[in-house]
Amino acid sequence: YEIVPQAPYTAADLNWNDKHSRSSVEMQDEHSRPALGSPIPDLTSVQTVFVGFPIWWGVEPRVVDTFLESCELSGKTVIPFATSGGSGMAYASNHLKAWYPQLDWAGGKLVTPRNAGDWAKSLLKN
Repeated sequence: YEIVPQAPYTAADLNWNDKHSRSSVEMQDEHSRPALGSPIPDLTSVQTVFVGFPIWWGVEPRVVDTFLESCELSGKTVIPFATSGGSGMAYASNHLKAWYPQLDWAGGKLVTPRNAGDWAKSLLKN
């Protein structure tokens, strides 16, 4: 499942240098929850959920929060992973744990196209 907003982001929306861009406005409001672009699939039989995102302003984009609040993840292991041009994963992981303490969070990882697959496979073997 790909977490995407109902209204796709344009290049102008993602201009973090513009304090009035859509992404900037969303990230300034910690309660912003952009609508999802597609229904969440049935996760009943899933035990582990990997949640990936680009780090925006040190944390997950608000549309990821929409996803986390829209599906039943109780009793599942949730593993965050992210991409970033300069931020580390620790702050984003701590933010997720603080906002969603009821979830069973496993350690997060900052990934690249080169290491993401091997990292995910290594976790599933454990």
